[in-house]
Amino acid sequence: MVQVRSTLRFILNDEDIVLDAVSATQTLLDFLRIDKRLKGSKEGCAEGDCGACTVLVGRLSGDELVYESINACICFTGSLDGAHVVTIEHLSRADGPLHPVQQAMVVEHGSQCGFCTPGIVMSLYGLWMRDANPGQLTTEQTLQGNLCRCTGYAPIIRAAKTISNYGAVASDPLVAHREAMKARIRALHDGARVEIGEGKGRLIVPASVDDLAEIYAANSTATLVSGATDVGLWVTKFMRDIGSMIYIGGLKDLQGIHESAEALTLGAGVTYTRARQAMVKCYPQLGEFWDRIGGEQVRNAGTVGGNIANGSPIGDSPPPLIALGASVTLRKGSARRVVRLEDYFIAYGKQDRQPGEFVESVSIPALPKAEQFACYKISKRKDEDISSLCGAFRVRLEGGRVAAATIAFGGMAATPKRAKAVEAALVGQAWNLASVEAAIPAFATDYQPLTDMRASAEYRLLAAQNLLRRFFLETTGAGQRLKREVA
Repeated sequence: MVQVRSTLRFILNDEDIVLDAVSATQTLLDFLRIDKRLKGSKEGCAEGDCGACTVLVGRLSGDELVYESINACICFTGSLDGAHVVTIEHLSRADGPLHPVQQAMVVEHGSQCGFCTPGIVMSLYGLWMRDANPGQLTTEQTLQGNLCRCTGYAPIIRAAKTISNYGAVASDPLVAHREAMKARIRALHDGARVEIGEGKGRLIVPASVDDLAEIYAANSTATLVSGATDVGLWVTKFMRDIGSMIYIGGLKDLQGIHESAEALTLGAGVTYTRARQAMVKCYPQLGEFWDRIGGEQVRNAGTVGGNIANGSPIGDSPPPLIALGASVTLRKGSARRVVRLEDYFIAYGKQDRQPGEFVESVSIPALPKAEQFACYKISKRKDEDISSLCGAFRVRLEGGRVAAATIAFGGMAATPKRAKAVEAALVGQAWNLASVEAAIPAFATDYQPLTDMRASAEYRLLAAQNLLRRFFLETTGAGQRLKREVA
């Protein structure tokens, strides 16, 4: 029998928070600014894009307490049970000295209007605790999710490199008192299910994945929420009525990563950040691509399973996973079934998922060493931008001919979709430029791209064709030869 608790419990800075009444759609940013009058975190975009609302959230991962930056504007308060939330106000007292991160920003002139500065400071704070002397690339990746209109990033990057000049990481309170905070957080984890409110405003935090399966089977109209990097916008931008919510981001049972010789399996609750090491180890071609999924705050919150479950045609993870032959395990109650990822997407907004059924895990077969694989993202802005087009390519060559080909695109159609006509045109042909050019017209058979704010249909089709050419050049070394000839 699962114990049920009617209060939400977490730690805010150094204060124990206990809430017995909270709206399922209340964002953490509104809770901070309106309920707690903590005005340091700003609302710039309300969609997880600008980073002005960045805070740190600490959660237990095994025996470790890990702090990660997240966007408070699209994080729901109900998802924070058992967590430690740290805001800009916690870094230094009003009458005390500046925190080393703040001092570095002052000395290096890293702030002008100051609106974005609290979020930048929090992102750099999280980085500093992980790496006291970060390199420029690491710093730039950390700041992908923080936009600054007036200062320019050079002073901010200089500040990141000099933080340790003004204090030691070991002396920071979040580091020095970590054991004490771990004990406080452990005390919050009582194994109970949280239920607050009724009807459309009902908030549920399951005690386990088995508890989730039971709850969701009986409440199939509820909205499952993990990182809320998409669902958050349904509330803040589209003002959608999404009914009661079931928060699953804290379920350890959904956060497993299992690697074998045959496949890499990710629990549906594994975030992009946690998945990165295993993904890049097994599929090194995805390293650069993975670092362009959102900004760091989005990767810290968003999950691979959520990206699949939502079924968005512009989700970044489905194209490469389809090309790799991934499958998803769907669960309803105690029953499970496995579906190929390419078959999971049926039509726009429609997936092969029954009422009360949820994505439990995704399994990605190992990539044979002899096969060629690549994934490309086209977007208006290199970092932290939604794909105009995302294409993944995989070929197996035998005797210089294409024995098998898998090509998948997102952003081209109503669903992530394979280019089967192009694949058929390539199979059996010599892997040369003439075969590639002969296959390219088949893209018009596979896709009828849409025109929207991100790209025109003509641009998408041409870009897809050029990406196949790029893949050929890179896999044959012709691209490098061309670069040397041009140089």
